[in-house]
Amino acid sequence: MSFNPFEEKGIPAEKQLQSWTDLNVKPYNKDEVHPYTRCRVILMNGTEFEGVWFGHHFARHTDDIELKRKLAMSRRIEQQQQKMISGLVPANENVLEQTIGYEQVAVDLTAFLAQVEPNPYVKAALDFALLEDFDHLYRYANLMEMTMGKKAEVLTDKFTEITIGRPTVSEHRHPFDDVRNFADFSKAGIQTKLNTMIIVAGEQQTMNFYMNVANRPEETVGRGLYQEIAQIEEQHVTHYESLLDPRSSWFEMLVMHEYNECYLYYSLSQDEPDARIKKMWERHLEMEIEHLRIASELMKKYEKRDPEEMLPKKFPKLFKFQSNIDYVREIIAAQTDYNAQGTEFVPGDKVPADSKYHEYQKAVNAGGTPSQQVIEMNIAENGQDYRQEIKGAHPVKRFRERKKAVK
Repeated sequence: MSFNPFEEKGIPAEKQLQSWTDLNVKPYNKDEVHPYTRCRVILMNGTEFEGVWFGHHFARHTDDIELKRKLAMSRRIEQQQQKMISGLVPANENVLEQTIGYEQVAVDLTAFLAQVEPNPYVKAALDFALLEDFDHLYRYANLMEMTMGKKAEVLTDKFTEITIGRPTVSEHRHPFDDVRNFADFSKAGIQTKLNTMIIVAGEQQTMNFYMNVANRPEETVGRGLYQEIAQIEEQHVTHYESLLDPRSSWFEMLVMHEYNECYLYYSLSQDEPDARIKKMWERHLEMEIEHLRIASELMKKYEKRDPEEMLPKKFPKLFKFQSNIDYVREIIAAQTDYNAQGTEFVPGDKVPADSKYHEYQKAVNAGGTPSQQVIEMNIAENGQDYRQEIKGAHPVKRFRERKKAVK
């Protein structure tokens, strides 16, 4: 079904403000919610967060008070949208349970985007980080089994496998090796523009989440694991934000943020099985259509450019949370040992012994690494690590060992 937000009528901005009662929504039932509904909530929470913070940064870089007021109005409404979405998470869903959801988002979001990405370099960047988030899910799942006696598959169902990816211990790179070349948005298609914006918002949300909850686990190894993986999320945000074209104007970025939100709300509303939450996605879409209209008028006023000339007549392939087990296994088999050198992705044995990577590894892994320790401790307690390998043995032979932590 084709959809062009420029041809749709949204809700006037002055009618979008909602009461405290409206905002204080009923949370989903954590024991009954579909895994991908949980994922949609996490993704859109992060997307609205990104929209809000972009609006603040824009406002800090203009002295035009009327423009500041326009930005403030849209931002206030998006803050309300974010509060409603965040309110769907129940209080009895603890930090570790939420974390499993965050990492399922990272795996299936990244895998989908990689499969529809036409730019080879951007696809390579997605595939590279995919295996790292996949491994994070495995580490947290083992922490959950060890500390809660709960299997993460209760949360992820059979949509996402849980096993070793690129071992987290090997993911720690010097900051210089996380900076990428940017995609030329003057030549890139709409799918590339949307993909880069979506993945930045998703990874940034995860980074921010871990920045705030790393001190919540009671166990020393759990606190260490959150701190360690939180640093990888910092790397991932650096990695992905580098792909955005820094030459885009503030007004181009404003229009693209609103267009991206329209695209995501429309996409997610097509697959949402929860009727109540589906209505939320549909209403937010109507709101974002108006935000896009306002952003477009601002571009026309300040840059004398029509945004419709830089955007397609209909959305590209819609985003969809779906099982990507076969694709992830394919990338694991081919790229598990890949590393980064400068802006490029290379086989691990191509990294020189005197590189900054090895210096950095020596510094941060001195004294032990929580991501390895959590596996060792769970093996000591349960006799083997925790996995959910739905499609059979691990694609990489050395990772089939389950009674010791391998890397």
